[in-house]
Amino acid sequence: MFVTPAYAQAAGAAPGGGINDILIQLMPILLLVVIFWFLIFRPQQKRLKAQQAMLASIKRGDTVVSTGGIIGKVTKAVDGEDLEIEIATGIKVKLVRGMVADVRSKGEPVNDNKPA
Repeated sequence: MFVTPAYAQAAGAAPGGGINDILIQLMPILLLVVIFWFLIFRPQQKRLKAQQAMLASIKRGDTVVSTGGIIGKVTKAVDGEDLEIEIATGIKVKLVRGMVADVRSKGEPVNDNKPA
């Protein structure tokens, strides 16, 4: 009495449509990959290349800042990986080249943050 009769529907398209359906389903994933590439991976690669170029260009007389915050002047390159820096008059320490955070030019003053 309350049930309506069910009518058969016309035959639809075969399941597992064409290549267009697959591409439409993969578009959001491909879009995310492109966004990640341009916003994360590409800038990181540029920073890495700039860091490597900076480390390769360190020479005697440059003022360097270590990742620990120690500021000193390069007195000599001990070998390919180590640097000898002078942090105070007569006080020299060895520093691994990879731990250099910044290279300052010879003429750039060091900001000691001393009160005026």
